[in-house]
Amino acid sequence: MRKTLRQLVFYIVLVGLWQMVSELRIWPPYLFPPPGSVWEALKAGFTDRTFLIAIGISMKRIAIGYGLAVLLGVCLGFCLAASRLLEETLGGLVLSLQSLPSLCWLPLAVLWFGLTEAAILFVVVMGSLLAVTISTETGVRHVPKIYLQAGRNLGAHGLALILHVLLPASLPHLVAGLKQGWAFAWRSLVSGEMIFVGLGLGHLLMMGRDLNDMSQVVAVMGLIMALGQMIDLLLFKQMERRIHHKWGVERR
Repeated sequence: MRKTLRQLVFYIVLVGLWQMVSELRIWPPYLFPPPGSVWEALKAGFTDRTFLIAIGISMKRIAIGYGLAVLLGVCLGFCLAASRLLEETLGGLVLSLQSLPSLCWLPLAVLWFGLTEAAILFVVVMGSLLAVTISTETGVRHVPKIYLQAGRNLGAHGLALILHVLLPASLPHLVAGLKQGWAFAWRSLVSGEMIFVGLGLGHLLMMGRDLNDMSQVVAVMGLIMALGQMIDLLLFKQMERRIHHKWGVERR
């Protein structure tokens, strides 16, 4: 309760400071809109369903792209952890590619897929795949060997050993990687939508810029932040809480 109250007070103060700065007229309203104008843009966007449609399209894209990235990343991470040859060869390439910003994949996506839905999904997958892969590999490598020995002694081999021993034991690292991969995927999606044709939150940002409507730009930015925070609270925070409780390290 105290945490919620502190957060509420913080955001109230933040909005108050925003209003004070806007009233100083350091920048004209069309460059630095006051909170009231942004609120009106939010109401207008939800009233005509523009924001609802854009949110639905963006969430569909992120669900498909991020789902593919998690599936491929977990499989690739287990392969890198299981094979020294792959770790010494492909592992170095994965680490190198991880340093590339997601925007670097945009030119390739346009050349390979054109201005299509597949291009956006490609950018989302490549934006999050490597983070999930590296975290999965790290998690598997940090599993104590005694767990593997105990699993084999109890008759677990092959896929059963992975599903019942390696995967549960590596969950703390894996969830951290999934959370990081989600953040990268979300940013990659918005970047892709800002360039490719097709309605989405990123496309609404570009429409606001083209129309010189800074209120819409700030409103969409707020929506992107709120959706990212909501997914984190509803999905990843719950996963972390359950894992911490299961491992006996639940935080207060």
